[in-house]
Amino acid sequence: MFKTVQGRLITIVVLLVVAGWQLYAHRQETGDWLKLGLDLQGGMHLVLEVDDPDGTMSAEAKADMIDRVDQIIRTRIDEFGVEEPLIQQVGGERLIVELAGITDEDQAKSIVTRNAFLEFKLVLPGGEMEGALPRIDRRIVAALGVDSIRAMGRDVTNRTSQMEEILFGGPDTTATDSLSQAAADSAEAAANALQPFSSLLFRGDIPGSYLVDAEDAAIARYFLSMPEVQSTLPRNEALHWGGDIVQQGVRSYEQLYVLTAEPFLTGDQLIDAVAQRDAQFNQSVVTFELSRVGGRRFGDFSGRNVGNNLAIVLDGQVMSAPVLRDRIGARGQIEMGAGTPLEEARQLALVLRAGALPARINIIEERTVGPSLGQDSIDQGQMAGIVGIILVVGIMLIYYRMAGLIAVGALAFYMMLVLGGLAAFDATLTVPGIAGIILSVGMAVDANVLIFERIREELAAGRATRTAVDEGFQHALSAIVDSNITTLFTALILYSFGTGPVRGFAVTLAIGIIASFVSALYVTRTLFLVYLSGKKASDPISI
Repeated sequence: MFKTVQGRLITIVVLLVVAGWQLYAHRQETGDWLKLGLDLQGGMHLVLEVDDPDGTMSAEAKADMIDRVDQIIRTRIDEFGVEEPLIQQVGGERLIVELAGITDEDQAKSIVTRNAFLEFKLVLPGGEMEGALPRIDRRIVAALGVDSIRAMGRDVTNRTSQMEEILFGGPDTTATDSLSQAAADSAEAAANALQPFSSLLFRGDIPGSYLVDAEDAAIARYFLSMPEVQSTLPRNEALHWGGDIVQQGVRSYEQLYVLTAEPFLTGDQLIDAVAQRDAQFNQSVVTFELSRVGGRRFGDFSGRNVGNNLAIVLDGQVMSAPVLRDRIGARGQIEMGAGTPLEEARQLALVLRAGALPARINIIEERTVGPSLGQDSIDQGQMAGIVGIILVVGIMLIYYRMAGLIAVGALAFYMMLVLGGLAAFDATLTVPGIAGIILSVGMAVDANVLIFERIREELAAGRATRTAVDEGFQHALSAIVDSNITTLFTALILYSFGTGPVRGFAVTLAIGIIASFVSALYVTRTLFLVYLSGKKASDPISI
């Protein structure tokens, strides 16, 4: 089949149909003939750096952190489904992340930068925090002064009175009546009168939790961030904000939980996490599975604390605090709330599976490559390709005449095979990839030039036409094989050790080399056989 002209033509037609089908199938599946890279279709460019606010982290420690962040972000992006991302370390302290085709930038940034540090802590309903509140108030007054507290406290006191009336049936007027006297009293008396932090807190539905008016949450967070307050908190207890908003009447409140300072279990023991929708309560949940060691530890802890609340803490925020009604083994779930879309639960499950980042990272540079820039690159690439092909076709037709026309036909087959190959491998076409295609076009034409010049030499030596063609292909074979194989090895090395655009160049170059090899040695010879089939052995050919 491969030796007869008819068999060769059937093979060529089959290859063309397969290449065309691959392009059509890719178009039907994705809406585009080929998958385009960041420089052609647009996307997101991020430069990340490990957070070191004190400047105490050594260069070696930063390099180690970046290595670990690199691995985790790669896993997250692979699960997220971004094709051909560029993730590259720069200087041992920074990480460049390029994501092509991203439409939801906030979602992508959340997946890349979210710490996803999972902890399991016990809610403490009768701890030392209640007794520490007066000391916290005194520290705040001593640090900020009565005037500053009064400036904050007028609105706080008014909102606090409204809250007490909603929650408990009547306002507490002690703080309001004492404000005028507080300025002249000692810091302790002023703290007792003003209660700058305590007056913001009210009992929550869960034992060991407080409610804070949503309008006062920023002030409460500021108080808690003060070093004087941090040093006053009980050593074995910690305050964590909840993720849900609690509605009471017409007002909204945030929750503040008193938890154990140290978790009894962390996400290091998590081996799987899956997002799903809980039909019974109509809310998104993330079910998780722990390792054998983690499951045993979880079971022992839950068995000892039946009836208490367990806080599931993600990145310092309480996602849920369910009651431990029975001993729990290696499986559990994180309740995301009724208003949380399932897609957000899927993102959480994704980052939990990939693991927590070893340190907080900052985005120090962010660029969005718009589709207009990509379209400019496409237009310039198309123009360069069209001009190059016109020049190649013109030179081949003028210099080699009929043989040049055969080479042009083989070149058309080559282009179809390259595009079909890119679609079949779902390869991403980038600007460097276009350069790889153009380079392989040159190699395809170069192979035809070698063959035609060898045929000319044989004809000049007095060989018959068919013999000259056979000898020309045979003598040019070794040079074509050597050049193609060495270039193919180069492409493989570039793909193995390169990243991003370099790999895109290597892929298109490798596909182009294989296509040019088939085009020059199989298609060109087949077209020559068709051309010679109507001629006598002694008839001259146009070359």
